[in-house]
Amino acid sequence: QSGEIFGILRQMKETFESNLSASQKEEMANQKAYEDLKAAKESEIAAGQAQIEAKTGELADTDEKNAQSKVDVEDTKASLSADEQFLMMLKEKCQMTDKEWEERQKTRQLEMEAVSKALAVLAGDDAHDLFTKTFNPAFVQTRSAEESQRRAQAS
Repeated sequence: QSGEIFGILRQMKETFESNLSASQKEEMANQKAYEDLKAAKESEIAAGQAQIEAKTGELADTDEKNAQSKVDVEDTKASLSADEQFLMMLKEKCQMTDKEWEERQKTRQLEMEAVSKALAVLAGDDAHDLFTKTFNPAFVQTRSAEESQRRAQAS
C-alpha cells in the first residue's frame, strides 16, 4: 500500500511541478504583457501632456491675437468715424465752394455783358458825336502845377 501512496504522491508532485512551471511561464508572459502595456500607456500619457502643453501655448497665442485684433478693430472704427466726419465736412465745404463759384461765374458773366454794352455805347457813333460836341478846350486844367507850387510856398 505504501508503494501506491508513493506513486500517487509522485504523480501529484509531477502534476504540481508541471502546473507550477506552466503558472510561472504564464505569470512571466503576463508580467511582460503588463510591462509592455505600462510602457505604451506611459508614452500615451507623455504624448497627451505634450499635446496639452502645445494646445495651452496655442490658446495663449490665439487669445493674445484676439485681444490685439479687438484693439485694432476699435482703432479702425475710431479712424473710420473720424474719416467719415472729415468727408462730410469736406462735402459741405465743396458744395459751398461750388455755389460761390457759380455765383461768381454768373456775376462775371453779367459784368462782361454790362461792359460789352457800355463799350458798344461808348464806341458808337452817337457817343463819339456827343463827346466831340461837349469837349471844350477851355475846361482843360492848366494851372494846377502853379497853384500847387504857390500853396507849397505859402505853407
